[in-house]
Amino acid sequence: MPNDCSIRALWILNSFDAVVFSRRFPVVEKRWRAAVQSEKESSVDDPVKYTVFSSLPSDSELAAAFFERKGREGSVRGFGIRVTQSREGSDSWVDDPITRHIIGLYINKGEEGENNLLWPLALHIKGPYCILILPLVEPRHVKAYAKLCQRSDCGNAVMTDEHLSSLLLDLPSITGAFMVAHAIGDIVTGDVVEPEVVVSASPSVGGLLDSLTGSIGISGISSRAKPVAAPVASSTPSGTAAIGALASDVPKIGSRLLDKDALRSFISSAMPFGTPMDLSYSNIFSIKVNGFSSLDIPPQDLKQPAWKPYLYKGKQRLLFTIHETLHAAMYDRDEIPDRLSVSGQINCRAELEGLPDVSFPLTGLTTAKIESLSFHPCAQVPEQNVDKQALMFSPPLGNFVLMRYQAACGLGPPVKGFYQLSMVSEDEGAFLFKLRLMEGYKSPLTMEFCNVTMPFPRRRILSFDGTPSIGTVSNVEHSVEWKIITSGRGLSGKSIEATFPGTVRFAPWQTQRLSSFRSVFEGTADDDSDNETESTNNMVNVEEFLMEKMSKDLPPVDLEEPFSWQAYNYAKVSFKIVGASLSGMSIDPKSVSIYPAVKAPVELSTQIASGDYILWNTLGKCPSAVSAKV
Repeated sequence: MPNDCSIRALWILNSFDAVVFSRRFPVVEKRWRAAVQSEKESSVDDPVKYTVFSSLPSDSELAAAFFERKGREGSVRGFGIRVTQSREGSDSWVDDPITRHIIGLYINKGEEGENNLLWPLALHIKGPYCILILPLVEPRHVKAYAKLCQRSDCGNAVMTDEHLSSLLLDLPSITGAFMVAHAIGDIVTGDVVEPEVVVSASPSVGGLLDSLTGSIGISGISSRAKPVAAPVASSTPSGTAAIGALASDVPKIGSRLLDKDALRSFISSAMPFGTPMDLSYSNIFSIKVNGFSSLDIPPQDLKQPAWKPYLYKGKQRLLFTIHETLHAAMYDRDEIPDRLSVSGQINCRAELEGLPDVSFPLTGLTTAKIESLSFHPCAQVPEQNVDKQALMFSPPLGNFVLMRYQAACGLGPPVKGFYQLSMVSEDEGAFLFKLRLMEGYKSPLTMEFCNVTMPFPRRRILSFDGTPSIGTVSNVEHSVEWKIITSGRGLSGKSIEATFPGTVRFAPWQTQRLSSFRSVFEGTADDDSDNETESTNNMVNVEEFLMEKMSKDLPPVDLEEPFSWQAYNYAKVSFKIVGASLSGMSIDPKSVSIYPAVKAPVELSTQIASGDYILWNTLGKCPSAVSAKV
């Protein structure tokens, strides 16, 4: 069986565990049945208790198996680790958190008198839908997983090959299945978002000339225009599009769900006969709307990749944007260290004629402390060593994510200090912020804005009193927002100190107790994808158990910090920084080469946005992870 990615079937289930859409691929299924027959002939005595399911289940059979697993595993995702409720043969019996994302179902076939394992199913939850993708693997892989579900020991034993991680490393089709699941999830929920590429606000000489010639109509002398993915964004504070930015013809589907015909059309085009070719919704939509003409035929000596259905015509340029998200947990405690992590991606837009190859070296990987790297399917990585990695790619049309990475933060926290909050009475709290912004950050790093929000989801704010040393303050019913740096007044080349002492008054607890608990429970149910609609007999439901336990353990009168769920209270920081990356990841525009050689300017921009940047109350309780001792 070839080691590629092929999909046997996919299902979409709603919140009532009913299949609302399914698609099977007979060509791939024929390959699966041939492999099963070959496996049966080669192994007469199979020690595995559960047989490999040799055919695809019906929608009702799959829905019943999915509902049965949800009850057995406690939730849609499952326990992920072996607990007292785990049963032999279940996913949680394997004792690996990955089983919350790669699951197995036992299809009950009454006429055969036994359960049949359907594995591996890539589970992706998006909005109200559960998306299941079944990739093609070999029957021996399914049998290997069935053995793991019957082991008496648990966890991934050291110095052994019989564990889930080693099994999945032999299955690259799992990655393809998740790519398909995410693409379909974005479509059915209307969350089709193109990566942002920023272009410099000040045009080059060529860009200025283009804008002038375009104003007199010269730019219209070209081949038939094709839609591209998304317009580049401007780096100007106003956020307006730069001159010459290309508009997108991708439909603004927003929150409106696509109908089944549109979904079938995407699947047929993106993965014909069950083999994923191009999962770009913008490309598929462009082909459907515009079709092809004789002008779109590439030269005979060039092979056109699936991710570039149209050839670009016009002024040539190459744009890179390094976009990083900084996550932080700031404790300001001697016994708990602060934690910073960076997740980043390099977005690209290659407006290049023909089918060129672009290459450049990624340097300073050791300095940047890169922890993981992944690349777009169009990229090749021919050269690797400790501190240098060469990258070559044949760029698709429009904006795309060239690579993603995880890294440590090379600089200190851009916002550091402490946040204190304590109750002076039952309905009044006193707080104090003492922060320092951009300490150790030098030009060209610029903080464009910085806000701090104090959320109080379980208390209704009546008023607050206090004046910050810098910025403005406002409040809504359940939060106070402090705008330290506003848009248009960036901070660069220096650090500042910001303090904010004050008090906040809440509505009496007894008058809001019922409505507050109702809103919290409803919010938890909406946000938690694993929420259960009903539980099975004598089976522990994880979500219901936690809510019941929290409501018992946190009576309002006895709370020490009655602000957030589970008595945790914090402030959340939001900011945006431009000028350079925090990880040290960078691209030298002079080292970028294009083959065949063309005259095309290369632009690089960098921006950092805050992710979950949390200041925990130093006077209250806070969750933290214990570092492993080596």
